[in-house]
Amino acid sequence: MIFSSLTFLFAYLVVTLTLYFVVPLKWRNALLLLVSLFFYGWGEPVYILIMVVSILIDYTHGLLVEKYRDNDKKARWFVGQSVVFNLLLLGFFKYWDFLADNLFLLTGLSLPASLTLLGVTIPLRNIPLPIGISFFTFQTMSYTIDVYRKDAPVQRNIISFGAFVTMFPQLIAGPIVKYKTVAKELNHRVCTTEDFAMGARRFTVGLGKKVLLANSIGALWDACLATQAAGTLTVFGGWMGLFAFGFQIYFDFSGYSDMAIGLGQIFGFRFNENFNYPYLSASVTEFWRRWHMSLTDWFREYLYIPLGGNRGGTAKTLRNIILVWFCTGFWHGASWNFILWGLYFALWLILEKYVLRGFIQKLPAPAKHLYTLAVVFVGWGIFAMEDLSVCGRYLAACFGGAPLWSAADAYRLKSYAITFILLVMASTTLGKDLWHRLPERARQVATPILMGAGLVICTAYLVDGSYNPFLYFRF
Repeated sequence: MIFSSLTFLFAYLVVTLTLYFVVPLKWRNALLLLVSLFFYGWGEPVYILIMVVSILIDYTHGLLVEKYRDNDKKARWFVGQSVVFNLLLLGFFKYWDFLADNLFLLTGLSLPASLTLLGVTIPLRNIPLPIGISFFTFQTMSYTIDVYRKDAPVQRNIISFGAFVTMFPQLIAGPIVKYKTVAKELNHRVCTTEDFAMGARRFTVGLGKKVLLANSIGALWDACLATQAAGTLTVFGGWMGLFAFGFQIYFDFSGYSDMAIGLGQIFGFRFNENFNYPYLSASVTEFWRRWHMSLTDWFREYLYIPLGGNRGGTAKTLRNIILVWFCTGFWHGASWNFILWGLYFALWLILEKYVLRGFIQKLPAPAKHLYTLAVVFVGWGIFAMEDLSVCGRYLAACFGGAPLWSAADAYRLKSYAITFILLVMASTTLGKDLWHRLPERARQVATPILMGAGLVICTAYLVDGSYNPFLYFRF
């Protein structure tokens, strides 16, 4: 079930909100846990068990860390157990096939497809990936670490802890919510009419980003890929495709984050922002301060800084940057293109830190912006194409290994010109700036009208259209 589906909008969400605001305050965490498990199990009921096991493991280990706080060796031992369990859980479901395939390539050894134990056949290959496992394992893993560091209080109520882990607004695609940011709200939160209205507005904006913008441009990326497969991709067509995918993934993911943050506010939670107009960045370094900020913050706090950050000299700093970005790429998927994507950005971040900083600072603002977009959108090409041979041919075409232009490019550009203009405008603060220039009374009158119109238009698109993918579900 995805947020931009009619089932979610007009069945699940309506019933959930009704129940949530009808039940007494003391039962709301229990209700949130139950409806979130139902949401998660909608497509994969069997994986609810994995979620429950994860909750039990991290809940008990949080209590053990707190119990042995005066014995640092034991406390660290239980933190380590929690971290290892979460990494093994993530590793088995997400990376087992990738590791097995590469082991076969290196050694010629092949693992069986299944294992029979006590008469039960257990599949060992092609195991379906639990939706959102990369997100909820990072959230639960950070809980025991924060309890050990005394950055967060231990949660003694397993229902409340389960509600945190399974909270459906951000369960399957973030933003990554650290326990310490919602600990107080889990125990006591106030849901005001103003919060409900602001959350609903934020949700509607996110839904519009996803349905009206991301879905509209996604078809162009598919068309450019098909052109490349047919051997007729041009330089212009290649770049048009990269920009199409870059806009699709931005409005797809930032739209989902807006919907998650809006739903969180409706239920009384304050989730951190996940995007801050990343395509306005004047450097690759700035881009990664603005894009998927919850993931960047997680790796900085739980990996980069513990490794020493930039405190151990140039060699260790380089090592830490490369390791963090290797992990960032691998976190996104069990494929070599994701690893290459992570290392690609590690290289650019290192270059900006040690080689290009002075040069970039001297560039005029438009040049800085164009340089950043070029680097980022090439990166999206690596990210999007798991087959590295296809990726190589596609990027080669973008950089002169193909004709410059074709009649098909002109047709597509004409067909998507207005869409591209809207995408560019929506990637800037222009809309927000114009909105805040309106008198407050005008905004109060316009808000419900625009929200109603937005919901009606999005619903019409969902009823009429069949193209409604969500790119981050596979992570």
